[in-house]
Amino acid sequence: MNDVREVEVVVVGAGQAGLAGAYHLRRTGFEPERDFVVLDHSPGPGGAWQFRWPSLTYGKVHGMHALPGMELTGADPARPSAEVVSGYFAAYERAFDLRVRRPVDVEAVREGGGGRLRVETSDGVWSTRALINATGTWDRPFWPRVPGQETFRGRQLHTAGYKGPGEFAGLRVVVVGGGASATQHLLEIAPHAAATTWVTRRAPVFREGPFDEEAGRAAVALVEERVRRGLPPMSVVSVTGLPLNDAIREGLRSGVLDRLPMFERVTPDGVEWGDGRRIEADVILWATGFRAAIGHLRPLRLRGAGGGIRLEGTRAAADPRVHLVGYGPSASTVGANRAGRAAVRDIGRLLSAPEPAAA
Repeated sequence: MNDVREVEVVVVGAGQAGLAGAYHLRRTGFEPERDFVVLDHSPGPGGAWQFRWPSLTYGKVHGMHALPGMELTGADPARPSAEVVSGYFAAYERAFDLRVRRPVDVEAVREGGGGRLRVETSDGVWSTRALINATGTWDRPFWPRVPGQETFRGRQLHTAGYKGPGEFAGLRVVVVGGGASATQHLLEIAPHAAATTWVTRRAPVFREGPFDEEAGRAAVALVEERVRRGLPPMSVVSVTGLPLNDAIREGLRSGVLDRLPMFERVTPDGVEWGDGRRIEADVILWATGFRAAIGHLRPLRLRGAGGGIRLEGTRAAADPRVHLVGYGPSASTVGANRAGRAAVRDIGRLLSAPEPAAA
């Protein structure tokens, strides 16, 4: 455990972004375990998908883009997406012999001297010339702080802990959040619950018509601009709006998706607005999204004054050895694939330069 193992590239995370990066390293001639290593803290293949609730079937998933070099075909739309995608990722790792090490927790990335980075993990220390960070967001659910939250006598949970609609049978449920997860939760829970209430900080925007390639590029460009300025990234979904499909239309017609503005405080028995309106609740479900899981990069001091990590492409502006894929504009599945390719291309240029002599 005291030995420091040397590689050219360490990939942290084996979700969509990490596997895309590993694939392009392999295509470029890098050998797993000799030239690069993939470290993943999850118990098995599948990235964040393996933790999705069972009622989220593959047929309900929109925008799942195949990994580079291997299509996902013949998936049963009635199977849980966690099973479908985990199986696909496992087959992908085998097909390209990526040799993912798991479960491995990356605890810190520090300056290692001689132009190298020191990656400290639960499986020992790695020394590397470049890092592809693909840790995503699932491990860092965002819980807003609201006055009175700690006094609530019912149950509070986040999307990360959601297991399906059955556990809300006969209960009064408040769902907080304006994204796709919130609407999915509401549509699932409503037939089982005694009552549901939808609360969002901003009025939801529903998107009519197809989300074509041009619209996708425009949405990604808005997120990319924030990252370029060193601001914390927004999700791509936050700028695309919610797709207005048949299920959403029915939810709007039935009143399940009638939205209320954000309450001002939580009470022991529910939630309350500034005008005195109250709603009693047994459960508050926080579908309030996630933040980038990048605490292990803190020793490198990559964050700028704006609170985010400023990127030039996928490269951290403050340290050209560090690439963030699946961060900001590359958080979508198709964006992660492109970012993985771009990061490897950039790393190839970096590694072609002579390695500095160790001090």
